[in-house]
Amino acid sequence: MQLESLKMFCDVVETGSFSRAAQLNHVTQSAVSQQIRALENRYEQKLLSRSARQVTPTPAGERLFRGCKEILARFAEVEQEIREQAAEVQGTTTVSTIYSVGLHELQSVQKQLLKTHPKVNMRLNYRRNDQVYDDVILGAAEIGIVAYPQPRAGVDILPFRDDKLAVVCAPSHPFSSKAKVSLTALSGVPFIAFDREAPTRKALDRLFREKNLDLNPVMEMDNVETIKRAVEMGLGVAILPLSTCQAEVQANSLMVKPFAEGPVSRPIGLLIRKGKYLDRASAAVLDAFKLATASEE
Repeated sequence: MQLESLKMFCDVVETGSFSRAAQLNHVTQSAVSQQIRALENRYEQKLLSRSARQVTPTPAGERLFRGCKEILARFAEVEQEIREQAAEVQGTTTVSTIYSVGLHELQSVQKQLLKTHPKVNMRLNYRRNDQVYDDVILGAAEIGIVAYPQPRAGVDILPFRDDKLAVVCAPSHPFSSKAKVSLTALSGVPFIAFDREAPTRKALDRLFREKNLDLNPVMEMDNVETIKRAVEMGLGVAILPLSTCQAEVQANSLMVKPFAEGPVSRPIGLLIRKGKYLDRASAAVLDAFKLATASEE
């Protein structure tokens, strides 16, 4: 029994017409009738009820129709998968990311993607942390990147990397002469902070509370770039991901100091909508994240 026969049978049931099924399959009406007759002989019972106006399935025909539709649909999926594997991966994948990661840490991922899949484009949307979750859940982005990832209904979390944090100050600030800066030294010093809803701000507030220390935010901002500009102007110090300050350090407009207590870092995670099938382009982007991370370890 060939799939073509099953398809013709399904077309007859769906259209209610032998002639229409013949047109869909580019054969004669007689050829369709022969295929249906062969199926009925195989199962030794009528599968279709023929009337002057329409063709309808018998109970046995209805059961065969449902089963055949499942078989044909699965076969079409397999054919598509095989065709995709034979073709070069290409397409565009949307990645929603917080500013401090997207602007400074994805160059290695872009390079890796260009090397392995030059026809795949990674389009970045710069968003606030909570908006990244919404984009992934609602399907506006295939992949999301957030700091301090938290479990949330509708998303799966994949670890990406840990960002090292450092104290950032202007070259004219007293901290600039120190090799390291302690958390205690930061207590009461004018501080340029992320806004209160930012996960990094919440984590720093928690860290200082655990040490019974007080931060003194004089400005609160939602963007790492504006925080750096304020620090450059001497309005205060900040705690920022080390990777976001490399250009300013090279230009000698900012200085970064490690913590005297030891390394402090923030986790970065990748978000994928739970249960979502990733197309080949999105899977290639995800692989580029993994390879870029592995090459840096």
